[in-house]
Amino acid sequence: MKNKSVCILQYRLLHYRTGLFEKLQSELKKSHIDLFLVHGQPTKNELAKKDTGNIKWASAVINKYISIGGRDILWQPFPAHLNSADLVIMMQENRLLSNYRWLLFRGKNSPKIAYWGHGKNFQSRQKSGLRERWKHFFINKVDWWFAYTDLTKDILKESEFPEQRVTVLNNAIDNIGFEADLNSISHDRQAKLRKEINATSQSKIGLFCGSLYPDKRLDILIDSADLIYKANPDFRLVIIGDGPSRHEIVEAQKTRSWITWTGVRKGVEKAGWFKIADIVLNPGLVGLHVLDSFCAGAPMITTSDALHSPEIAYLKHEHNGLIIEGSDTNQYASEIISLLSNDAMLTKLQQNALADGSQYTLDNMVSHFADGIVKCLNAERYVA
Repeated sequence: MKNKSVCILQYRLLHYRTGLFEKLQSELKKSHIDLFLVHGQPTKNELAKKDTGNIKWASAVINKYISIGGRDILWQPFPAHLNSADLVIMMQENRLLSNYRWLLFRGKNSPKIAYWGHGKNFQSRQKSGLRERWKHFFINKVDWWFAYTDLTKDILKESEFPEQRVTVLNNAIDNIGFEADLNSISHDRQAKLRKEINATSQSKIGLFCGSLYPDKRLDILIDSADLIYKANPDFRLVIIGDGPSRHEIVEAQKTRSWITWTGVRKGVEKAGWFKIADIVLNPGLVGLHVLDSFCAGAPMITTSDALHSPEIAYLKHEHNGLIIEGSDTNQYASEIISLLSNDAMLTKLQQNALADGSQYTLDNMVSHFADGIVKCLNAERYVA
C-alpha cells in the first residue's frame, strides 16, 4: 500500500522550527505518511536576524519578492514532483500570493489543503481593516486548520469553521536545552550573579527578556520598576535583550544603579539570570517566550490590552502569572508590589508556572500535529 504524502510550505525556514519538522517526519512515518517540506529564503532585511535553519531533506526554492508600500509580498514556487501530495499545509498570511493557487482552484483531484496560523493578525491596529477582512474571507476555504493555541480555535468557532476540523497545536519550541542550562546553574554561580547586581539573598529580582521595541511597552517597565524600587529598595531589575528601543534602557540605567542591562544573552548566560529571577516583568507583547518563564518557574506579569501573540493563552491570571487589567503604570506596579510581599502567592505562581511548562513542549506539539494530519487525511473534503 502506497504511503500518503503531506507537504508543509514555509516561505522561509526558521532555526527554531527545524526540530519540529525533524520530529514530525519521524512521527508520521509510524502512520505510513511521508512528510515533505518546501521553504524559500528570507528577505535581505530578514537575513540580518541570522535565524535561518537548515534541513537536508527539505526542498529549497527561490521566492520571488515584490515590495509594495513598504511591505514584501511573495510568490513561492512549488516543486513539480510534489504535485501528487495528498495534503498541503500552508501558513495563513495574506502576502503569500502562491497560497491563492490552492485556495481559489480547488478540484476533486487536487490535494487537500490546510491552514497553519493564528486566525487573525494579533498585532493589527486595524481590526476591521481591509487586510483583516481579506484574511477572514479565506478562513473557511480550507479542509483543516492547525491552530496555534485555543485562542485561534475560538476565532475559528466564531467564523463557523467546524470544530472537529481544528487541531490545536499549542505552539512550542524545544526547551530541553534551556532546561539543561537552568539545571547546570550552581548555587555558587547564582551567588555570583546576585553579587554582580548588588542583590542580597533577600532581594527580589525582576527580569525582562526579549527584543527591545515599542510593543514591549518599555516605558511602563521602567516607570513601574521605579515604583517597585521605591516600595522595596532591595528590588533589582535585570533586562536581557536588544533592539531599536535600546536607548530607553540605556538612559534609564544611567540614573538607576539597581537596573542591569545585559544585552543579548543565550544559553547558560541567559539561564543564569532566569535561575535567580523571582518574576518576569513583561508589560507589553507576550509571545512564545512565556515558555522560558514557565521552564524557570518565574511567573510572568503582563497587561491585558497589549498586542499579544496567541501564546498569551498559556498565561492564566493568578495561576501561573498575572494579567493586569489595562495599561496603567500605577496599577501594574501596585499588583507586583503586592505579589512580592505575599510569599505564599508568589510560591504558588512559581510552582504552577513550572508545572505548566510540561504541557507546552515540542514533543506534545509534534503529537498534536501528527494526530491532526492523520485525521485530515481520513476525513472527507470540506465545503463551506
